[in-house]
Amino acid sequence: MDYLIYSLIFAGSALMAFNIFLYVRFARKIRERGDWERERRILRIPIVLLVLFLAGYIAVGIGVLGEPNIIMSGILFGGSIFVFMMVWLMQRIVSRVRENEHLEAKLIAAEEANKAKTFFLSNMTHDIRTPLNAIIGYTTLAKKEQGSAEKQLEYVRKIEIASDQLLAIVNNVLEMSRIESGKIELEPKIVNVEDCIRESAELMRAQLAEKKITFNSSCNVSDKWVLCDKNLLNRVLMNLLSNAGKFTGENGIITLSLNQISSRDGVGDYEFRVKDTGIGMDPAFVEHLFTPFERERTSTVSKIQGTGLGMAITKGVLDMMGGKIDVVTEKGKGTEFIINVSFPIEKQEEQKPENSAESIRFDGLRALLVEDNAINMEIAKLLLTQAGFELDTAENGQIAVDKVIASESGYYDLILTDIQMPVMDGYTEARAIRALPDPSLSGIPIIAMTANAFREDVKTAEEAGMNAHIAKPLNVSDMLTTIKAVMDGRK
Repeated sequence: MDYLIYSLIFAGSALMAFNIFLYVRFARKIRERGDWERERRILRIPIVLLVLFLAGYIAVGIGVLGEPNIIMSGILFGGSIFVFMMVWLMQRIVSRVRENEHLEAKLIAAEEANKAKTFFLSNMTHDIRTPLNAIIGYTTLAKKEQGSAEKQLEYVRKIEIASDQLLAIVNNVLEMSRIESGKIELEPKIVNVEDCIRESAELMRAQLAEKKITFNSSCNVSDKWVLCDKNLLNRVLMNLLSNAGKFTGENGIITLSLNQISSRDGVGDYEFRVKDTGIGMDPAFVEHLFTPFERERTSTVSKIQGTGLGMAITKGVLDMMGGKIDVVTEKGKGTEFIINVSFPIEKQEEQKPENSAESIRFDGLRALLVEDNAINMEIAKLLLTQAGFELDTAENGQIAVDKVIASESGYYDLILTDIQMPVMDGYTEARAIRALPDPSLSGIPIIAMTANAFREDVKTAEEAGMNAHIAKPLNVSDMLTTIKAVMDGRK
């Protein structure tokens, strides 16, 4: 009997000591999760009781209260188990509360994201319909206008502006998706950083002049040749300037400036500033400025076209570049964006003279145009024949391969091909032509002319054996310049 009693006392003492350890750790975690200063004394009470419980074990064990007996030992041991279950239950309850808090936070975040996307879709519906309405409306007017060529040209110019707006909206949505998925990578090249300011200024000056906005630009750098992704840097500047133009009224002022802050160990520190005297922003909105799909909810802003993605794209690009962007704004007085970014300094490159698109001709050359869409085929045929090409056509890659095989050496000087086509796609077509045994046929220059316009699409085209890539919608200047570079390279 004594053996059983002392076994209960020993096991109960060990369990009670473990209970004290569990409760101390539990109380510490509770205090770490919030302000429990007022409850600290209450949290200490169970410790005192647990210690007294342990003291009771010791007293019974050494016989202070008389000879230990089975009833007292059993009560103490049962109490120890009860205390352990209570501490375990409290821990489970707190753990469940934490899980609920975490789920609630995720639910709130999801609801906020859904609200933002709903707001974004609402804006998108409006913003997409606005240029579409202009395109459809001016196309109808141009068809009805029979007598005045000048009036028709004006309608075509407005259709072109609306088309550019629509393309910018689509590009923003696609680009934000690719930034979030990590599919955009920097492609640094040696460039003149002053050109970024000059080109952005030239693109915006005419637009701002139409709104009677004064536009100033300045550049103060000692190391202008740097290694950077010029296209993405220009995208950042154009996003900021476009926003400044949207939110600045007549007789306002917009300033674009570039200053070199310092240079060290072959790296230059540059500061870009875009400042406007527009409507400014509410300080509360600035905290959400770089969140995708967010736009300030005011009657003035709601009337202005935008997807709420431009600033998120800007922040994403600068993060990839290792730069940072700050904003200084005051409601009713304007906004200034300050970009700080570092680029490796490079040696000056020789400037190669560029031919204007109007002067590029391909008279006497025969091209095979491969396209399954009738409208795209018609547009490309008109543009290429105007540039001097003699054209043959094919509706898919298999027909193109068959025509190349059946042709004489030197018959085709160039192949321009779509990618997504029935029967045989453009990649398979290019591989089939490159695998032909006759070098005069397998070596025909092939250019992808496709809406698959991402950088991985360009890389896939190169891997398939294509010489270059032209993105749709077609930019005539880019198309002719690319074709010329390929044909000059062949020579």
